[in-house]
Amino acid sequence: MGLTPVWRLRERAATAERALADAPAASNEQRATGDESRLSEAERRRAAIMRLDWAALKARVASCTDCPLHEKRNKTVFGVGDERAEWVFVGEGPGADEDARGEPFVGQAGKLLDNMLAAIQLKRGENVFICNVVKCRPPGNRNPERSEALACEPYLHRQIELIKPRLIVALGRIAAANLLATDASIASLRGRIHRYRGIPLIVTYHPAYLLRNLPDKAKAWADLCFAVGVMRDLQSGKAADNRESVKGE
Repeated sequence: MGLTPVWRLRERAATAERALADAPAASNEQRATGDESRLSEAERRRAAIMRLDWAALKARVASCTDCPLHEKRNKTVFGVGDERAEWVFVGEGPGADEDARGEPFVGQAGKLLDNMLAAIQLKRGENVFICNVVKCRPPGNRNPERSEALACEPYLHRQIELIKPRLIVALGRIAAANLLATDASIASLRGRIHRYRGIPLIVTYHPAYLLRNLPDKAKAWADLCFAVGVMRDLQSGKAADNRESVKGE
């Protein structure tokens, strides 16, 4: 009745199951290798980046050619500051001054950011890390394209994972859009606590925008005061998510 081959298949399956049960467990490294063999190239790249230590991550960014932005860059802009900072400020991408020096926020927008930090008793390099969504300058200082931001995304993820900040401040719409995966406006995102991989995140205006729209500096000041309150709650162990939203008008 054609049953014999079925029984043989079942017998072979049972034998295979016993062999697997009796075999020593595969090492984590072996399992990781097996898992990665089934991943796409982009997923393998991300997995490799997420294993890098700080020095290796810097070297990887410096030599990156994974998107077209590398073709016209002068220097990559990894980020700067305290590698164990409680505060991380994320902008969108390097401008001409940053591309020339390899450091984020060094032009007029950078001077304003330094003043913003000083206003809340912070200082570049001291308990603060500053970086961007993309590490190479977009031509003509245009906004980064989605594909460019996605190429740099694992670098930013790994930076934040290594730093382990208490609070992230997204500077401007592009940073907020990429960190929060949203197209919402700055106005709708301000004054609330969001989450990036479990880390509290607040949104404010980019310093370059504030240079062109001086009246909104008052709103940015309200955002910074809100951020200070959130950080105070986090440091004291209070539930920062319960903090009342504040928006400057």
